[in-house]
Amino acid sequence: MKWQGRRGSSNVEDRRGTSTGTKVVGGGIGTIVIVLLVYLLGGDPSAVIEQSGSGTYSGPVEATEEENQMAQFVSVVLADTEDVWGKIFADAGTTYRQPTLVLFRDQVQSACGYATSASGPFYCPSDEKVYIDLSFCDDLQTRYGAYGDFAVAYVIAHEIGHHVQNLMGILDEVSAERSRLSEVRANKLTVRLELQADFLAGVWAHHADEMFNTLEEGDIEEALNAASSIGDDVLQKKYQGRVVPDAFTHGTAAQRSGWLRRGWLTGDLSQGDTFSADI
Repeated sequence: MKWQGRRGSSNVEDRRGTSTGTKVVGGGIGTIVIVLLVYLLGGDPSAVIEQSGSGTYSGPVEATEEENQMAQFVSVVLADTEDVWGKIFADAGTTYRQPTLVLFRDQVQSACGYATSASGPFYCPSDEKVYIDLSFCDDLQTRYGAYGDFAVAYVIAHEIGHHVQNLMGILDEVSAERSRLSEVRANKLTVRLELQADFLAGVWAHHADEMFNTLEEGDIEEALNAASSIGDDVLQKKYQGRVVPDAFTHGTAAQRSGWLRRGWLTGDLSQGDTFSADI
């Protein structure tokens, strides 16, 4: 992706120099909220930890040159999402409310609760912020075999896709519907939510390329590989040794890459109704 020397977003909140106080072992309402959120919108809910009564302190951000470069990269990607979704919403006669991207290390407090970096990047609709520990960018390669800068761009665009769903009222509708369903049926609904976020990431890539001509040869393949690498079937087979479809929450490798590809090829929001489609 051609990104160096381009505009970065002003909506980046750098908390890498901020640490929280002592952990309190145990759970509570905050635990339930963030577990449900991470379960619904992505990440590993088992890694979520509730804390209470903790203070914070800030210090200088000590980062490697590589980490600082990645921070600049995600800022440019965020800026591109602002421009693309701003235009799409404006063309539809509405206003796109820009989210904030929070950079953190190890652990973070959001309006949705407390989470660790092990939960992966996530979007909190309560404060309209995307949270990411940049170490996840390394994990994409070492743990999931997803290489290239556009694999990272896809992850950011996927989380921004959840923000778009929030602005469109989809997250509220899905949350209300999930509360009335059995676990298995709720999982199936969550899969459709996640596949739509993949589709929206593809829509972003389509329009970003048209607007800025920033994509390079192999970028889309990097994103498709990333989507496939984090498919439920692939991860379950890798870490559990077997595939349990009823436990899927994000979709198979084929589904994730397929909907991402559809968004990229069409750039058309009307093609992304994953809730009615035969997936």
